Amino acid sequence: MAVTLSSVSACACLLRSPRKAVSQFSPQIFKLGSTPLLPRTTLRPRKLVVRAARTESRGVSLGFRPPNFELPEPLTGKVWKLEDFESHPALLVMFICNHCPFVIHLKNAIVKLTNFYMKKGLAVVAISSNSVITHPQDGPEFMSEEAKLFKYPFPYLYDESQDVAREFGAVCTPEFFLFKKDGRRPFELVYHGQFDDSRPSKNVPVTGRDLSLAIDCALSCQPVSSAQKPSIGCSIKWHPER
Repeated sequence: MAVTLSSVSACACLLRSPRKAVSQFSPQIFKLGSTPLLPRTTLRPRKLVVRAARTESRGVSLGFRPPNFELPEPLTGKVWKLEDFESHPALLVMFICNHCPFVIHLKNAIVKLTNFYMKKGLAVVAISSNSVITHPQDGPEFMSEEAKLFKYPFPYLYDESQDVAREFGAVCTPEFFLFKKDGRRPFELVYHGQFDDSRPSKNVPVTGRDLSLAIDCALSCQPVSSAQKPSIGCSIKWHPER
């Protein structure tokens, strides 16, 4: 999928020559920017590079309870609420978008990981909160195309007001919030960290190691380690007036 660049983006997300996200997970885990114009309008070929304003997930404490939300799914038109996931022992909330190179780098792997764990009882929902004023490519119509193209097994919801992102304390894409239940108690945050050590500009394979270990613990009622590396990505694109 081509990435549309936006000149007004606070995060000028440019890509190197296209590369596919690696979707092979570690077996032990799963067990299982413009081109310069030269004189006489001669263009010199240039490689695209990743120049992103990197932002880390932060500011949300473990034990945090997910706020209630009510958001539409552009693909189906269905409105989803937090209570729709209450019957599950654990819930993964992901803030993602269409254009961010950090998300693009992980998309295939995210689909593989979520497919695997949803069969084990994990509830998953993805939310896009980016402003369509500055990034129209992240709007509902394109979200529907994205969900179909990558065959997302989870609902991909649109946070037009950006209120849900603020209530969660989300600041970047991708950002992962893993909640679990203790008996009949409400969901509580047990993991707010990275997918793994892989990044678009690093020659490190995508494994999903960090997130999958946390999910394994949550689903088996084991404590999740509090030693968590923050997720790193592009900042959420807030509406200009905000």
